[in-house]
Amino acid sequence: MLRDIATIADPIERARAVSRAMTEQQGLTEEAARIRRGAIAEAREAGHSLEEIARALGVTPGRVSQMRKGPAAKAPAAPVSQGPKVIVQRALPTDPATRGSASLFMTEAERQGIRPGRRMLYVGLEPASEHVAACLRVNPGDEIIARRKMMTANDVTVRIATSYFRADLFGGTRIAEPEFVKPSLQASIEALGYTFGHAEETLTARPATRFEADTLELDPGEWVVQVLRASYSTEDTPVHTLETICAATRHIFTIGQVGGLDEF
Repeated sequence: MLRDIATIADPIERARAVSRAMTEQQGLTEEAARIRRGAIAEAREAGHSLEEIARALGVTPGRVSQMRKGPAAKAPAAPVSQGPKVIVQRALPTDPATRGSASLFMTEAERQGIRPGRRMLYVGLEPASEHVAACLRVNPGDEIIARRKMMTANDVTVRIATSYFRADLFGGTRIAEPEFVKPSLQASIEALGYTFGHAEETLTARPATRFEADTLELDPGEWVVQVLRASYSTEDTPVHTLETICAATRHIFTIGQVGGLDEF
């Protein structure tokens, strides 16, 4: 795989392909990092700025500088952590009015008095992972549409949110186009004739992948919480799978209970 990536002519696309490969196969580190350093160096020689490369890779310019230096460069010792930089609440399940808004995260954060921000990292086709393939009812490795965003709270990165869609159902629609969909993804899905039927939501705490740790700028050993929501139409068609990767130390999850059905 790495030999094939190394032959990609465009240096930014080569670096992006390496980042994707490192996410899927975490064991590939030394050789992948070497190829990525070379790709970034070549992109700089071709006139690309650090900011431009950072946007393409979905990381900060500072992280691109670290990638260029490689393992030989020793960063100064980090101060002892004083706890999370910011705490964002994430409601489970989400209030329907909030989920139907232009942005679930922006609406929730603003209600908490937090200054929210979001940036699109990637829109396009990519192979379906096993857990996403199960939600969309396709085979692992099948090409699906991914819409990946990074969320910030008070300028601190807190989440990576990726919406996945079946390419056979949503290819060629507004959902497959770059940038944000207006007025909202929910409205666009409904405009295509789908009516919400039910959703299944799971929460999993796990170690961060290299891509997640880089993008969220996590401390060494910091975990993430993965919230996976699979939504189906009234005809049981899998129309939307949302995978939200949350920096564990920067979130509180509030769990709601259906009224009238509780027991002590």
